[in-house]
Amino acid sequence: MMAGPGGESPAGGGPARHIPVLLDAVIAALEPSPGKVILDGTFGAGGYARALLESGADVVAIDRDPEAIAAGRRLAEQFPDRLRLTQGRFSQMEAIAGGAVDGVVLDVGVSSMQLDEAERGFSFRMEGPLDMRMGRQGPSAADVVNRLKAADLARIFGLLGEERHAGRVGRAIERRRAETPFETTRDLAEVVERAVGRKPADKIHPATRVFQALRIFVNDELGELARALFAAERILKPGGMLAAVTFHSLEDRIVKRFLAARSGAQAGSRHLPEATPPQPRFEKPRKPVTPGKAETEQNPRARSARLRAARRTDVPAGKEDLESLGVPALFVTAQLGEKVR
Repeated sequence: MMAGPGGESPAGGGPARHIPVLLDAVIAALEPSPGKVILDGTFGAGGYARALLESGADVVAIDRDPEAIAAGRRLAEQFPDRLRLTQGRFSQMEAIAGGAVDGVVLDVGVSSMQLDEAERGFSFRMEGPLDMRMGRQGPSAADVVNRLKAADLARIFGLLGEERHAGRVGRAIERRRAETPFETTRDLAEVVERAVGRKPADKIHPATRVFQALRIFVNDELGELARALFAAERILKPGGMLAAVTFHSLEDRIVKRFLAARSGAQAGSRHLPEATPPQPRFEKPRKPVTPGKAETEQNPRARSARLRAARRTDVPAGKEDLESLGVPALFVTAQLGEKVR
């Protein structure tokens, strides 16, 4: 999802054409051509989908954000028989695709469109409601910071944001909400900044990691990614390609573990304990691709992107095991719903 500088137009409209991160590398990995069906699990502004369609492939596109689907209607009108748009989670791709596909692409994380819309509450750069829900459903970020205990908040910030001062931030939030509940992004950012402190040499805002952690938690992003990888294994045809673009180490670690385990590189390891060494369900993953200098200069948000891709073999899909990919059991949507009432 994370793609392009802020202010670009949705797919099919406006003077600025959306160019997603690592576009050329993703298209080269997927090898689209007439007759092939590619599933785009993170439609976003439609950059990958458009390029795939222009290469001749048919596209099944998914996005959990209803606004992304609505904006994509214009692109669907340009390719009425070859683009199918569906609102949903990419972990549901098996049911949505309705059959085997030749490729799956996942552009993981928050989209530039979502970051640049203050009312979505993803960024502290602009004042907006503390929301962060990609699908507009379920508990919001405000629900989380206003209701969870300081210890639970600290776990979220520490594990999902790799925030060194997670405990301090959790306690500061608990003290502040006892007086006034959190409602806006800037409100939370200011409390975090006071708790963590800020030095002139700091390159990122002190609230960056906390906001990342909240977004991942609210949207169950790590669980969704893990389930999507297993689903992709089930729906890819032999020879089909999986391409995943990640933007931070937590996401990349899950993709790396999955491809290593499913290609046999971790046979017999604790990550995939099986009685006998498994047959590889993917060929050896290709070398990761990162953006070049020109792309990062044009789009600073691309600087942390990493593409991992691998080809499916004809070995039947294996069992789904999120724990084998290192996804913490705490961070699943059902438990979030139980905790936040």
